[in-house]
Amino acid sequence: MELTERVEQWRAAGSTESFRDRQIHVHVREGEGTPLLMLHGFPSSSYDWKPLLELIPDRPVLAFDFLGFGLSDKPRDHNYTLSWQADLTEELAARHRVGEPVYVCAHDLGTSVATELLARDLVGELGFELCGMTIFNGSILVEKSNPTLAQKLLRGPFGPLAARFANEAFFRRQFASIFSGSHPVSDEDVADNWGLLCFNDGNRLGHKLVSYMDERSVYADRWHGAIRRWKGDLRFAWGLEDPVAVPEVLDGLLELRPDLPAVRFDDLGHYPQVEDPERFVRVLEQFM
Repeated sequence: MELTERVEQWRAAGSTESFRDRQIHVHVREGEGTPLLMLHGFPSSSYDWKPLLELIPDRPVLAFDFLGFGLSDKPRDHNYTLSWQADLTEELAARHRVGEPVYVCAHDLGTSVATELLARDLVGELGFELCGMTIFNGSILVEKSNPTLAQKLLRGPFGPLAARFANEAFFRRQFASIFSGSHPVSDEDVADNWGLLCFNDGNRLGHKLVSYMDERSVYADRWHGAIRRWKGDLRFAWGLEDPVAVPEVLDGLLELRPDLPAVRFDDLGHYPQVEDPERFVRVLEQFM
């Protein structure tokens, strides 16, 4: 499966860096103001941030593809834990934003990596200075979420078989179903994301990558506790038409911390930064 021309341009704008003998696609941009560290979700990649970043060309940014995603390595023998992804995040932040306070914006899978960063910061074990965080549309409270059919199949006993027989038509239906009705995903976006998913046979790894959902239960006390106890600038933004990270997830997070600010997008779905990047970036800039 070839990458689209749009993805190739994104690839050319980034670089490849090594972490623990794995190759990671990294997008670094210099600028003025507080640096943004962007953590993407499942099953996509840092390419999700492209429309948003085009609207803030002067902001310093660090975005990258988690191992197993996008243009990064996709080893078949790897145990894809969120702790490993958090280690990667720490290393890249320390490597590129030496001594600078960093603001994290996290989506979907990235929200659980983000809560692990909060937990580490609470005990003084985070390798960079975290000055604030925006979390949006992530099923952190997994018991309140509504996984897609694809996620259910990949987590089930026939997960490896489901991953092996994944095809573009099924991906298109599943991906389109989590966008809002008023802001549907474009055919171009589907083609871009399918190409990124298939890069280095990543579409055969879904059953391994989706294990992060189990970790959300295993480490619930640690990560929910971090949300309760971290005293920095933590905020939520949420597309309320999200059929996966449903509004009940946001309600549950606010039960953990009723004092935290939250912006609700009534007409946006699971990918507010893609569906309406202008509105999302206005909120993000206000938060920062």
